[in-house]
Amino acid sequence: MATGRITKTAVDGLAAGLADQFLWDDELRGFGLKVTPGGAKSYIIQYRTGGRGTPTRRYTIGRHGVLTPNTAKLEAKRLLGLVSEGKDPAAAKRDARTMATDLAFSGFVGRFLDLYVKHEWPSSYEFAEGILRLHVTPHLKAKPLPLINRSDITRVFDALPVGKAALRRNVHAVIRRLFRWAVGRGDIDRSPMEGMEAPPSAPSRDRVLSDEELRLAWLAADTLGYPFGALYRLLIGTGQRREEVAGLNWSELDRSTATWLLPAARAKNATANHLHLSSLMIAELDRIAGGGKWPRADLVLSTNGKTSVSGFSRGKKRLDREMTNTLAKQSDAAGIKAQPLKPWRVHDFRRTFATGMQRLGIRFEVTEAILNHVSGSKSGVAGVYQRHDWKDEKRAALEAWGAHVSRMVANEDRSNVIDLTGLRA
Repeated sequence: MATGRITKTAVDGLAAGLADQFLWDDELRGFGLKVTPGGAKSYIIQYRTGGRGTPTRRYTIGRHGVLTPNTAKLEAKRLLGLVSEGKDPAAAKRDARTMATDLAFSGFVGRFLDLYVKHEWPSSYEFAEGILRLHVTPHLKAKPLPLINRSDITRVFDALPVGKAALRRNVHAVIRRLFRWAVGRGDIDRSPMEGMEAPPSAPSRDRVLSDEELRLAWLAADTLGYPFGALYRLLIGTGQRREEVAGLNWSELDRSTATWLLPAARAKNATANHLHLSSLMIAELDRIAGGGKWPRADLVLSTNGKTSVSGFSRGKKRLDREMTNTLAKQSDAAGIKAQPLKPWRVHDFRRTFATGMQRLGIRFEVTEAILNHVSGSKSGVAGVYQRHDWKDEKRAALEAWGAHVSRMVANEDRSNVIDLTGLRA
């Protein structure tokens, strides 16, 4: 076994043989140079992780040319120091390789969505996927989960608009859930978000569309075509959440009984909701189906037949544009100047629906049941003992709302004088 000082002169002078050739440094025990029969030269260390009875192991530090004898020797000292502490450099290298592949954040996101969100949080799949794709992965990229620290998370939030309070809270909620899931699986020991406070809540919104604005939205939706036009009309007519309507499946609908059973797996609060389909909604669904016979399954709103409608921000921009155009045409015809529309969000349809229920004199409990809210009259002790499902009241309320929207769209007198016997508080 050749020994000597590993220097550039010594390395350059070591020739290849019929088998691997070795030169072991006489100053740093365990540090060596290996030359293959093909002439490739690599720096290595040789060590034991136990006593004399344990087998020796070799670890390649790197190739000569990429490393100099001096830089290779410094790395050898570091690695042999780990050995003296009872650590195995080869095992550490394998762990690092595993961490860089299996636990890279960009790859882990896919597992989180497929193994957790799709089954445990299905109603928020598109929401979570969009948050991670647009606002988190571009910053954390392929960094291994165990190496992500508080400062990495802070950079994600620093890149978010300061004034977007709701977005900041949504990003916080999604990545906190991802890291909690990783801890539960044993992929990491602790979440880098431990001790991080949630961003402040967004100011409470109270935007309610006027009858004229809702009429404009309904008419403008007709110009968008399928699926966005139908999406907005179903949102207006049912008062349900955007994701719940967007993911609507024909199997959840029954035309003969005019009902929609929203399954618990798709509901935001994991509570099934039985809804009556008003005559207005039946007509809209007939339009989508192309007649009075509805499909037994498949998505109601889809651009490719495989996934539910998405691209909501683009759809909203188109709706705003068409509403503005419709308003301008009406104003020109009336010889008046059109007033610009006030900013609003799609979720305001739901608030407008709830407010409309109040204007129509619908009981609060009935509105809560339609909106599938587990609060107020349905929470606490009342939720345990109050088992009335408000089925008949919900049917009458939704028909009343459908009639109101129909008259509103037709631009008839909207005095809200509707027979709601038995529904008033």
